[in-house]
Amino acid sequence: MFGLGLPELLLILVIGLVFFGPGKLPDVGKAIGKSMREFKTALNTDEPEAKKESAKDEAVAAEAKEQKNENAAQ
Repeated sequence: MFGLGLPELLLILVIGLVFFGPGKLPDVGKAIGKSMREFKTALNTDEPEAKKESAKDEAVAAEAKEQKNENAAQ
């Protein structure tokens, strides 16, 4: 992994316990896990879906530009 063995992981756990306390540590772990899961799903989403969203945004921007030009011409 990153050269982290059991002693290093235990040290990180002890520092986490001291810093966050035993009551908050499960919540912190849950938040980190949720963030990692969301990041992973964001990386694995289909590219065509992202392209659809960008094309939709471009269409909205073009429509707004046309409306601005029409208002300027009037």
